[in-house]
Amino acid sequence: MKRFVLCITGASGSVYGVRLLEELSRIGRVDVVVSSAGATVLKEEMGRTLKDVKEEFPKADFYGERDLTAPIASGSVLTNYEAVLVAPCSMSTLASVATGVNINLIHRVCEVALKERVKLVLLVREMPYSKVHLENMLKATEAGAIVVPASPGFYHRPRTLEDLVNFVVGKVLDLLGLEHGLYNRWKGGGK
Repeated sequence: MKRFVLCITGASGSVYGVRLLEELSRIGRVDVVVSSAGATVLKEEMGRTLKDVKEEFPKADFYGERDLTAPIASGSVLTNYEAVLVAPCSMSTLASVATGVNINLIHRVCEVALKERVKLVLLVREMPYSKVHLENMLKATEAGAIVVPASPGFYHRPRTLEDLVNFVVGKVLDLLGLEHGLYNRWKGGGK
């Protein structure tokens, strides 16, 4: 069974995290860490509490952001996982990943993913980017993370907000080599 870690931070775009949780739960086992700011944004943007999400996904394992004794904080455990995803990824989380600063479990899991060469995907959600943001994206990329801006495409002719979210989530799943039918792929402009 495939295993994933999904971290939801306080950046706007909690819908991406919840939609990824839906898809990853369909594919395998998911361990989830939601920061306190992530829980606040989840409530503001989606009208859901962390308790609501836990009830909706009873097979997922949830860990508190301060639980540095969680199994996923260990390299010997995390090497058994397909990937660590941070969606959405706040700029402060990006900065922690880029500089190796550990303040909470999310930062620790990201650091462990980098050192153990477990795929780390950071779905950044901010605009515009400052020079500091861009430099941190470069540092994180050079360290081995995959930085993905939450930038939906339009060639699949989205009609709803869900179509736009599915495009971004589908692109993340593509990076993990996971099959899905979340958006129509580009077919080219030829005959």
